[in-house]
Amino acid sequence: MIWILMDLSILVLLFSLLCFDKIHATELSTISGSQVLTNNDTLVSPAAIFELGFFQPDNTASKYLGIWYKKISVKTVVWVANRDHPITNASAVPLVLNITDLGNLVLFNNSTIIWSSNTTSTASISLTVKLLDTGNLVMVGPQEKMIWQSFDHPTDTLLPGMKLGKDYLRDIEWHLTSWNSNQDPSPSGLTWGADIIGYPENKLRQGSVVKYRGGPWSNQRFTGASQFNRSLTFVYEVVLTKSEVSFSYILENSSMLTRTALNSSGQLESSVWVEEGKKWQLSLSLPRDICDTYNICGEYGSCSLDTVTQSCACFDEKRFVPRDEKRWDTADFSGGCVRRTPLDCKNGSDGFIKYSNVKLPDAEDTWFNMSMSLNECEEECLKNCSCMAYANPDTNVGSRGCVIWLSDLKDIRVYSAAGVGQDIFVKMASSEIVGQSSNTKKGDAKVKIMLVVIIPVVLIICGLSTWLWYARKKRKHAEQMEGGVSESQLPLFSFSTIATATANFSTDNVLGEGGFGPVYKGVLKEGLEIAVKRHSKTSGQGIDEFKNEVITVSKLQHRNLVKLLGCCIQGDEKLLVYEYMPNKSLDSLIFDQKQSMVLNWSKRFNIIKGIARGLLYLHHDSRLRIIHRDLKASNILLDEDMNPKISDFGIARSFGGNETEANTHRVVGTYGYMAPEYALDGLFSIKSDVFSYGVLVLEIVSGKKNRGFIHPEHDNNLIGHAWSVYNEGRSMELIDENLAKSCDKSEVIRSIEVGLLCVQQNAGDRPNMSSVVRMLDDEGTLPIPKQPAFYMQGELLVADFTSSTYNAGSVSDLTITEVDSR
Repeated sequence: MIWILMDLSILVLLFSLLCFDKIHATELSTISGSQVLTNNDTLVSPAAIFELGFFQPDNTASKYLGIWYKKISVKTVVWVANRDHPITNASAVPLVLNITDLGNLVLFNNSTIIWSSNTTSTASISLTVKLLDTGNLVMVGPQEKMIWQSFDHPTDTLLPGMKLGKDYLRDIEWHLTSWNSNQDPSPSGLTWGADIIGYPENKLRQGSVVKYRGGPWSNQRFTGASQFNRSLTFVYEVVLTKSEVSFSYILENSSMLTRTALNSSGQLESSVWVEEGKKWQLSLSLPRDICDTYNICGEYGSCSLDTVTQSCACFDEKRFVPRDEKRWDTADFSGGCVRRTPLDCKNGSDGFIKYSNVKLPDAEDTWFNMSMSLNECEEECLKNCSCMAYANPDTNVGSRGCVIWLSDLKDIRVYSAAGVGQDIFVKMASSEIVGQSSNTKKGDAKVKIMLVVIIPVVLIICGLSTWLWYARKKRKHAEQMEGGVSESQLPLFSFSTIATATANFSTDNVLGEGGFGPVYKGVLKEGLEIAVKRHSKTSGQGIDEFKNEVITVSKLQHRNLVKLLGCCIQGDEKLLVYEYMPNKSLDSLIFDQKQSMVLNWSKRFNIIKGIARGLLYLHHDSRLRIIHRDLKASNILLDEDMNPKISDFGIARSFGGNETEANTHRVVGTYGYMAPEYALDGLFSIKSDVFSYGVLVLEIVSGKKNRGFIHPEHDNNLIGHAWSVYNEGRSMELIDENLAKSCDKSEVIRSIEVGLLCVQQNAGDRPNMSSVVRMLDDEGTLPIPKQPAFYMQGELLVADFTSSTYNAGSVSDLTITEVDSR
């Protein structure tokens, strides 16, 4: 009987393959019975919001069955069926998605099962597959009974109506798993989902290691992701029952397209589609800052971005002290803090102190009962010597609910803005709670008398100890933080920590060397890979550049800017600690004949656009307007997905208010990238950065350096050569020969034209970065560029200064400090 069923399935499949040409490239509304979805067919939702079909990631030969948005111009895949099993021979053999006789939704390739829903149904003859307008692919039986749905098997994207958590009755767990890269949808080690041990909350993990915690649900928001607020776009649905624990959201405005995705870099991003701009507008990215790093300050430590010299402090500095003060003073916060006065649970004299605006601690080791009152919760905690704190996670007035923490508190954060966090009652020794208005257990008469006697003495001792401790701490940091580095909000690393991470600055760990000094790869003890810039005594840069980089970069947060994790000053040592970029700098790839083949056109165009977005943030969107002043290929770092990160802000300048330009007597930068008004008169502005960007674009397209390139036929440098071939309608001759056959011609020509617009001689003619970003994203007609500055003809440096607002000066008399780092 089994063989008969198998034969029937194969016959249906073969019949479907024979009929392939007849149903080629069609749009279906449902799949039922023996109906087949093949290579170019698609299944469309009723309102044509989503589409199911086969897609092929850019620059790959693999095909996948997936769901994406149908009407938007940017193809955005939200679900992949066979993410573990790419189809590499799809062009030779048709792909078939069908319902088998056994009631199973199966993807075939040459009669080989690639993917299956792993379902069976006695009513298979009546099964129908539909794609709903929610993006949910469902297989239903008679009376629309749900047999299988894609929402039960999320990939990297959470759509409205999808759940995170667990269904205990069906033994199904819902969580997101990121793609390995933009071209590889196979699951990586990064996951985002509900931790259902203890009071449920969402966590970001890399393997088994927690990287970020969203905080518990407060009936209004998740306290670790406070921007998600009911008053905005989303309405949350939270289920906490014995049969199901789940979190989901729906849209108040159903006409909006929104998605939350876990990307391959470990960022959970919520985006809204903006039709006018034809792009996804990022509304929230988590983790947001260094304080979102899981348990960064240890037990009873609290992270804050408001501190001057470090990011960690004891949760309550009057009642908690660092576990290891020496390590704490060197910015090693892993040991956390401990109570100044130990608890005395056996004598029943402990009580509680209330703290507000708190991101409630990690709830993994907790017990909860949502029918208890707050007073009942306090009594329950007092009866249990393992209980360290209690709280009602529901912030609604008069609500009931109780969570008690059964171990030391970790991953705490105290918010500066009122109404963001929640209240928590932390257990304290009786001597610490006198005079507090919070809930406390009433002691007996003898205890009260003793407290009245010893309070003045304790207060004097504690006050004196606290004053001495703060004075010593302040003195140490004053010695460490030279000349204003304390203005930053970055943690300080000890020199021993960095030395250990880099194997004592081993030459085997050297990544390169720039104007500041050598750069080393290191690994911190928790496994985080870092890049360490160590100041060289022979460097042309000094404490001013060091301070400038620390103070400037610590205030910047953008995906296309390299992240500064911290710094170290000890004696003559000055160290900067960055996130590690596995693909090093852009110049190490595009200017090397072999390495340049790694960067196909799609990646190069993504780099061009990413640098533009980073500069747009510096010039317009950051709190201060930042002029980089040394934008070049060696200062563009590449992450594991080849996304660009602007680095090296040692000579950057920040402007406030309506400032747009400034003048300097000390011209610093790198030959080949400096705008003429800066090189000749020291005048710099956002338009001088735009000039450097234009040079960089031409270098990325051509794979040639502007400085040092001389065309064999007309002796032009790169700018001059680009200008010549553009005027003669031969712009495609500029492209790196490795890309000529595989590139998008329209994107290449648009990039060259944008580059030439950016290197125009007159700064006023150059576009700002917001215009550059639009020009790269749109397909409209571009302005016609004017003659660029600084292009070579023979041995003559050509630049027509007659129309400029500055004097030419004498090129031969220029003194330029070339800061050529990394």
